[in-house]
Amino acid sequence: MAMLNEDIIVLVVDDDDIDAMAITRALKKLKLTNPIVRARDGIEALAYLTGDGSKEKLGRPHVILLDINMPRMNGHELLERIRSNSDLNDTVVFVLTTSSDLEDRTLAYKHRTAGYIVKSSLGASYQRLGEMLSSYWQVVTLPA
Repeated sequence: MAMLNEDIIVLVVDDDDIDAMAITRALKKLKLTNPIVRARDGIEALAYLTGDGSKEKLGRPHVILLDINMPRMNGHELLERIRSNSDLNDTVVFVLTTSSDLEDRTLAYKHRTAGYIVKSSLGASYQRLGEMLSSYWQVVTLPA
């Protein structure tokens, strides 16, 4: 399995501890050694992305795996904030959610997500997610 560019930071934004651990475990199992940072909601993620508040700003390049349904600031609200921020608006975001709702999917793509993944489509493990990310970085160059 090819490794992701090790400079790429993966920001997992998900309030579900089990899902966040499964994502991390799957990436490590595939020997993807990228740094993984976890935020439990949009407010915490925004703090990592901007360096505001109590979080140290994430370096670039980075990619976000974003849940939609979270407390305080949900995924749609975070996407809106990212796309309206000139320092962040080119960030690669994959939505990774339990929602198969057409409205959620349409809104996510309006905010220029790289992909919309329904967690149930991944099956019992997140290995397919890691494989997708690995394949993605074999052919895509990220903004600096």
